[in-house]
Amino acid sequence: MTSKLISLGLAFVVAWPAHGQAPKGTAKLTDAKVVTADHVYKKTAEGELTLHGFFPADWKATDKRPVIVFFFGGGWKSGAFTQFVPQAEYFASRGIVALSADYRIESKHKTKPDAAVEDAKSAIRWVRANAAKLGVDPDKVIGSGGSAGGHLAAATALVEKFDAADDPKVSCKPNALVLFNPVLNLTGAKITGRDGSIIAEAISPTLFLKKDAPPCAIFFGTDDKFLEMGKEYVAKCKELGVKAELYTAAEQPHGFFNRDPWRGVTTRKADEFLTGLGYLKGEPSLKLPEKAPELKNETVTVKP
Repeated sequence: MTSKLISLGLAFVVAWPAHGQAPKGTAKLTDAKVVTADHVYKKTAEGELTLHGFFPADWKATDKRPVIVFFFGGGWKSGAFTQFVPQAEYFASRGIVALSADYRIESKHKTKPDAAVEDAKSAIRWVRANAAKLGVDPDKVIGSGGSAGGHLAAATALVEKFDAADDPKVSCKPNALVLFNPVLNLTGAKITGRDGSIIAEAISPTLFLKKDAPPCAIFFGTDDKFLEMGKEYVAKCKELGVKAELYTAAEQPHGFFNRDPWRGVTTRKADEFLTGLGYLKGEPSLKLPEKAPELKNETVTVKP
């Protein structure tokens, strides 16, 4: 498995940015009214970083709702929080708080992936530290993202170090993960940190999997060359007794979840997964087209 991943290591850094944001003109996932509010969660030498918030219409600061934090894709080089606005609006309409995070990227901040990992951890810690202000339950934090953002969400749960000057007493580990074609094992890639050192393995979530890893739902297209990473991750989760589901879309490439109808299909399946964990209640309100394509729940074989 690892040898296959090594050969892919450099390719995704170049190929990823085109998949960072959802195409313009795609349909909203809900028409329900939601409340928006932005919160600066971190000040860095390269600028302030914001969590863009989407709150249910009946939200109150005294609530203790689950919260989902989205990280956009783009190979840590490009992208914007707007990628996950449709999903954030939808989950807010379902009764939870949704936040779409800024983080430092190479094109805007001239930084490396280690800064992005630090920022993602800071974002989760800020949410927990400010749970009372946000009206959220600090024990029901969901990490989510696509591509590089999926990597960051998984990294907050698993990767060690890269904690900046954060308060270590506040956990950066989400209670659940929803990941859209994340890169999970960077072994062999020439990815450097700000000091010039190779950090590929140090920021590879799969290499840090333990029995206390959060339950996760992972989405991939079957034509995505990083699918094997997803299978490896889920197999290791199952070996450890961690709940992990892998959903695939037939003949779809990397970034498929950004496009309709797959965006709606994956969001609804994520809703069902979170409902099963007790984070959402009732049936998904997202209605799919009559002939919407279906995801396959992959059976991942655990090697003896």
